[in-house]
Amino acid sequence: MTLAILGAGPAGVGAALQAARRKLGRVVVFEQRDSPGGNAGSFDIAGIRVDYGSHRLHPTCDPRVLADLKALLGDDLLERPRHGRILLRNRWIGFPLRPLDLALHLPKSFILGAAADVVRKRFVPKPVHESFASVLEAGLGRTVCRDFYFPFARKLWGLDPSELSPVQARRRVSANTPAKMLRKTSGKRFFYYPRRGYGQLFESLCDAARNQGAEFLFHSRVQAIEHHEQRVSSIHYETAESSGSLDCQLVLSTLPINHLVRCLNPPQPILDAAGRMLFRGMILIYLVLEQDRFSEFDAHYFPEEDIPISRLSEPKNYSASSEPRNRTVLCAELPCDPLSDTWTKTDAELGELVCQSLSVAGIPLRAQPLQVITRRLAHAYPIYKRGFENDFALLDDWVGGFENLVTFGRQGLFAHDNAHHALHMAYCTVDCLNSAGEFQWDRWRSHRQDFERHVVED
Repeated sequence: MTLAILGAGPAGVGAALQAARRKLGRVVVFEQRDSPGGNAGSFDIAGIRVDYGSHRLHPTCDPRVLADLKALLGDDLLERPRHGRILLRNRWIGFPLRPLDLALHLPKSFILGAAADVVRKRFVPKPVHESFASVLEAGLGRTVCRDFYFPFARKLWGLDPSELSPVQARRRVSANTPAKMLRKTSGKRFFYYPRRGYGQLFESLCDAARNQGAEFLFHSRVQAIEHHEQRVSSIHYETAESSGSLDCQLVLSTLPINHLVRCLNPPQPILDAAGRMLFRGMILIYLVLEQDRFSEFDAHYFPEEDIPISRLSEPKNYSASSEPRNRTVLCAELPCDPLSDTWTKTDAELGELVCQSLSVAGIPLRAQPLQVITRRLAHAYPIYKRGFENDFALLDDWVGGFENLVTFGRQGLFAHDNAHHALHMAYCTVDCLNSAGEFQWDRWRSHRQDFERHVVED
């Protein structure tokens, strides 16, 4: 049997390792980039290993997955304390949240407003048509929502909170009631992080899969998927120099689901639904600074809309690295749409935007950056616009009609998930293959119900 895996992000490399371990046949992975990890990968800037944004491996990772990662990375998998902060009403609040810090630093008007909301919400009738806005406001009250979650939502997804599906609130905001928020203030305050950047997780998985016989075709973009009578027969792909095809008996796809269905030459209603599945883009802006550290914090969060960036991270503070001396890199995250004017700004213009944002936040740079480098992610976040569920169900049902094609992972299931969720999906997907290489769909449907309970951890 030849098993084709589309995409070498977290879900793709996790599935490749599991399938290769079980010796189910030939395993071939297609990836358009030059390295594994996808949006969770890493690369070098100015002698410093940086990630595509801010990433952490949460301790809630599935035990089987975590055991594999610990075995593969050994001492390179560090246990790091969480030490971030949020700018709210011009005051810095520690993140993760701490009761004493909240009491000392939150404005009194905010505390009084939030307390009054706890009483008020008992008398607010449930709205007829739910949305992200109505679900969160019913759970957390107006003050927390209108000062924090709603402006942050407009920044992250480019839509008013009332236009977003209630699913966005349930899948993206774990502390969506005061009780849950209080429990999070006493939760675990550490994370795992690889010594050589977050991408080391997936580089290690990729190396392990190769050692077990899996093949990785980098710089390979899937262009079309040939099929007949609801059965996929081959993958057609292109590289910078040539094109090729691979005959296969099973396909596991982590591609964005709208791109996957376009590769299958679907009927027009399916194509129309794919066009309505929206992803939010992200520009990552890296500033190289001539200093050992910018701050003590690993990440700064900016929910308010007068600051266009959503988060600023400092990779050296994630990995606890002291090298190179007198050099650090900041990574600013700027959510925007790939068709917007912002997307086409030059590196110099984007660097100036970050410098201005930090000045407004009260943490200006002490000198101009030595260098500004950008990376653009067209599929950073799925956007759960109200009504998206119908379009996703249409695509999911149509793809599910193929007897040897499975879509999974964050992009493949249009899911707001962490990387550890994607790895869990990968392991579960391969678990559905029996010793003969046949996919057990009843078992897969049970796993899909479990995936629906995944909630993003920040």
